[in-house]
Amino acid sequence: MLLNGINHIALISNDIDRLRAFYTEVFDAEVGPTRPHGDKGGETMTMIRIGPHTELNVVTIEGNPEPDRQTPMWGRGRLDHFGLQAASAESFETIRQRLVDHGASDGNVNDFGAVRSVFFRDPDGLEGEVLVAE
Repeated sequence: MLLNGINHIALISNDIDRLRAFYTEVFDAEVGPTRPHGDKGGETMTMIRIGPHTELNVVTIEGNPEPDRQTPMWGRGRLDHFGLQAASAESFETIRQRLVDHGASDGNVNDFGAVRSVFFRDPDGLEGEVLVAE
């Protein structure tokens, strides 16, 4: 393969502090500083490193209503959800329990044969999935 995973996922949020806390507490993510972004005022970007080669680039834009829009699965536009690869079976279980503790998941594990997964919703309502090889 010519690729080695996902570099970043860019998304819009209303509350970077809430996302920062969630991703650090559940996934041990590393969060960079929030900096001005774009040509006009009222825009910031914060990079949240969720893996060795993967980060969330979280943009806040004053007055943008998109983070509040939620619809059912497969009706959310081009990005419906994202999948994160757990480093090990032990990491998967730690993350699963943290998601349950944060009220972000019911903890139900899906068995897809080659992989197991657990779905969650982050504080902004974006759906994610954590997967681990069986």
